[in-house]
Amino acid sequence: MSLTKATSPALQGDERAWPKILASYRKPHRGRSLLELMVTLVPFVALWTLAAMAVDHCVWLGMALTVPAAGFLLRLFMIQHDCGHGSFFAHRKADDWTGRAIGVLTFTPYDYWRRAHAAHHASAGNLDERGVGDITTLTAAEYRSLSRSRRLAYRLYRNPAVMFGIGPIWLFLFKQRLPFGMMHSGKEPWVSTMTTNLMILVLTLGLIWLVGLESFMLVQLSVVVLAGSAGIWLFYVQHQFEETHWSQKPQWQFQDAALHGSSYYELPLVLRWLTANIGIHHVHHLSSRVPYYRLPEVLRDYPELRDIGRITIMESLRCVKLVLWDEKRQRLISFREAAAAPP
Repeated sequence: MSLTKATSPALQGDERAWPKILASYRKPHRGRSLLELMVTLVPFVALWTLAAMAVDHCVWLGMALTVPAAGFLLRLFMIQHDCGHGSFFAHRKADDWTGRAIGVLTFTPYDYWRRAHAAHHASAGNLDERGVGDITTLTAAEYRSLSRSRRLAYRLYRNPAVMFGIGPIWLFLFKQRLPFGMMHSGKEPWVSTMTTNLMILVLTLGLIWLVGLESFMLVQLSVVVLAGSAGIWLFYVQHQFEETHWSQKPQWQFQDAALHGSSYYELPLVLRWLTANIGIHHVHHLSSRVPYYRLPEVLRDYPELRDIGRITIMESLRCVKLVLWDEKRQRLISFREAAAAPP
């Protein structure tokens, strides 16, 4: 039973009540989860196969088929994401082995990624704990204190061509081949990355044998880069919007940062389906154990959540210029705004 608007935590400003309320949405329907996996995996395999067959006869047709294939690969990553939170089947072994298998297709070592992503959830919006599983974000004061060369490096990093063009290639094809950031964190990150690398190699050799090297490279690189660019874009707009929330301890509180530091990215129905409702990100951060297909139920029962952190596609395009956190104004600003502001 949902609360009425008169007693809603969103309206009362009592964010601490939300995790308890959302606990009733955490139970997945395992039959639905299996169906979600099948209607994503089967079309992906079919589209990838058709694209690889088509490029031998018509390159443009093959390349066109990589676009929907990338969409289904992105959705597979979102299922892997839910597995990492233990919310897809709500059975640890089933979630973990499903996530590991999908990780071979997404080029994302599951156990290594899961640890980094858990750190992101535990520290999102905390200025004292930036850097793990996040897009690097400096405060305006930190940026001004940098040397000229380091300012240039940060500007290049935040450039859209680098962030959404070079970034996916670097992340999915190279960076995730080693457990960067966890080199000395025990054997699990190494086992995860090396086992995933081995399975990727086996799958790659098998596919090259079946479709040929040229067809494989054209299709696989296109699919991975397209899906990776879309994934990084989604992750970007989930936290990099003007009215997001950043603070330092002791002011930083998990529920407040989750609700106000994560966006509600309102997408058309088809994109909501392909992205597995990840746009309802503020609810996801409040309770990461809610399966993605139950997130719309939360908005249905608590419609006031639709007005918190809401951004449309057009509004999200303007978020690209927001690159620095202004601690005085408590919002993200552009390089131009930072240059115009008094030191």
